[in-house]
Amino acid sequence: MNKFKVGAMVVCAATACAAAALIVRRRSRNNGKMKRALAILHEFEDKCSIPLPKLRQMVDALIVEMNAGLASEGGSRLKMLISYVDNLPTGDEKGIFYSLDLGGTNFRVIRVELGGKERQVVHQDFEEVPIPPELMTGRTEELFDYIA
Repeated sequence: MNKFKVGAMVVCAATACAAAALIVRRRSRNNGKMKRALAILHEFEDKCSIPLPKLRQMVDALIVEMNAGLASEGGSRLKMLISYVDNLPTGDEKGIFYSLDLGGTNFRVIRVELGGKERQVVHQDFEEVPIPPELMTGRTEELFDYIA
């Protein structure tokens, strides 16, 4: 081989080695970024997790508040209204039914015609009325007087 060919081969080999080194360096740098990102995610997960005993304590406190709210008006910090629903629909219901939905900002009256298992919902109409915010935080008598 002549000197020119050997020189060209050396230059090509050096270029290939430099390119390989650059690729390895970038991959290891990206790998380091990935490890740092995973460490941040694990730290975030640890700080957001709630131990099971604490979750049970929260559930117990919620049950106490719900029972107090159902026992008397103003007995709880939760806003609650007794619904008196004592059984679930079967799917066999036929006829015209009404639903009253009191949400956080609106009161909605729904009229629905049910056709049983064969036709389910035949027809549905609804009317929605906004509730002033002061009534949603006041006494229930004032709210129901407004709705009536």
